[in-house]
Amino acid sequence: MTAADLDRAVARARAAQPGWAAASDDQRAEVCRALAALLTDHSEELARLLTQEQGKPLNGLGSRWEIGGAAAWAGYTAGLSLPPKVLQDDAAGRVELHRKPVGVVGSITPWNFPVLIAIWHIVPALRVGNTVVMKPSPLTPLAALRFVELASAVLPAGVLTIVTGDDRAVNLGAEMSSHPGIDKIVFTGSIATGRQVMRSAAGTLKRLTLELGGNDAGIVLPDADPGLIAEGLFWGAFINNGQTCAALKRLYVHDDIHDQVCEALVEYTRNIPVGDGMDEASILGPLQNRMQFDVVSGLVASAANRGQVLLGGKPGEGLFFPPTLIAGLANGDPLVDREQFGPALPIIRYTDIAGAVAAANDNPNGLGGSVWSSDPDAARALALQLECGSVWINKHGAVQPNAPFGGVKSSGMGVQFAEEGLAENTVAQVVFG
Repeated sequence: MTAADLDRAVARARAAQPGWAAASDDQRAEVCRALAALLTDHSEELARLLTQEQGKPLNGLGSRWEIGGAAAWAGYTAGLSLPPKVLQDDAAGRVELHRKPVGVVGSITPWNFPVLIAIWHIVPALRVGNTVVMKPSPLTPLAALRFVELASAVLPAGVLTIVTGDDRAVNLGAEMSSHPGIDKIVFTGSIATGRQVMRSAAGTLKRLTLELGGNDAGIVLPDADPGLIAEGLFWGAFINNGQTCAALKRLYVHDDIHDQVCEALVEYTRNIPVGDGMDEASILGPLQNRMQFDVVSGLVASAANRGQVLLGGKPGEGLFFPPTLIAGLANGDPLVDREQFGPALPIIRYTDIAGAVAAANDNPNGLGGSVWSSDPDAARALALQLECGSVWINKHGAVQPNAPFGGVKSSGMGVQFAEEGLAENTVAQVVFG
């Protein structure tokens, strides 16, 4: 699409927004529930399209899981609301806090979870009376296009519009970020692109919610049971083939159990089927694109020269890369310091817990983290020392719709999900009586 196409989409969204905002809270909730039902009714169609363009398998934590999660998220968000709050009501007067829609929200989504993240952006914005113009990644536009086509059956015209392009002739993301007709941008993607979004948005002082890259650290305490945590460690790191912002990307393991954890991880990982996503037997698929494949290949090659490859390590055919475990690394090694966004996990040995916390925090990212221990109370105490927006105990990356999610440091600003995330799609108005 062209910049003129974007102008027309924004104009439609602006024209539709007052009527959508004027609908009752119950009416908007019902429409959002209808979107959840559409996802459920068309789940297999969308899952197969998603696998064909993104690469993730139909099964495991793949396309069927993503579409099911999108439907559940839409349904949960439909049940949220932000009624007026009475801040004061006494002889001196009455003060109310009202939440009003921002106006037109621009959604820019990435290629790793094309439908789920679109729902994370779209449904909260619609729920509180905004209209949305969304732009999917040019690498994975098809499932999003089909969802918007389906949604047009239940949404008023102009309430949700999709614009697509390859970002070469026209950078629609930059055009959206600077567009005077868009009141807010919600963006999920890399830190570098997030900075560009901020710069483009500055001229119009747009509101922003940015969920950016992560280099999440996990700390395994010496009292953890290697056999019990291996499965959770694997899926924390390798969900969506590691192509997840809040995946486990650095694992710090105490010297007392380091070797046992490595052995348990290798044993679990070697039994995971990797193959064509359309094959019902596959649990992990290929990387999504050549650019990311080359990033992972370079980081793994560097790490192989610095540490010990426990499993994997060699690129496969096409865009397949086997799940890779590399021990003997430390902060300062590229695979530890940089976000790999792929199926390669560095394992770092430590002896001092305070030193492990310092190493985990010694990174510009701050999205998620985890602590693994047989003592949940000790793990929670340690969790509060980590510099990240979310910390999990004995699991990693398990976001849920009733808990706010966002990053600190370079991993973004603002939160999504739950009432706090819903409120980010509004502006506050205080009425003094």
